[in-house]
Amino acid sequence: MVVVAAAATVLFLAPSAAAADPSSTTVQATPSSATTGQLVTLDATVTCSSDPSGGLGVSFFDGPDLLATAPVSADGHSSLTTGFTTTGTHTITAAYNGDDSCGASSDTTTVTVSQTPVPPANNPGCLLCGLIDFHVGDIHNEVNVSGHNVTRIHK
Repeated sequence: MVVVAAAATVLFLAPSAAAADPSSTTVQATPSSATTGQLVTLDATVTCSSDPSGGLGVSFFDGPDLLATAPVSADGHSSLTTGFTTTGTHTITAAYNGDDSCGASSDTTTVTVSQTPVPPANNPGCLLCGLIDFHVGDIHNEVNVSGHNVTRIHK
């Protein structure tokens, strides 16, 4: 309901287009499933028999919240790259605001956001287990004194 109200607000604020051709908008999120902080590209395509690049562009919403408004190219493409800080299903609306040549239109998609995995805590003590080997035992020294072989054993 809030998404519809937000999109309707943008559509009604669009310039008057009495003689405008009808348009349609599609939106796609890539990837459609992400982790918090991961970048997601929102691609909107506006189809109109006239050039849709004039006017206010495409406004991208996450639920009722405006993410940004991006221009539309002459071939009808508009995109926004964003990340999400909260988990859950995000309803994305791309609302083409229309212009003198093309009427306003919108479309929605969803992005499912999960928590970024946290690697296990680094425990350097465990990393050294088995890598250090101590031997305690007899030490043998051999000393040669004027042609005599003397062996000393220290314990």
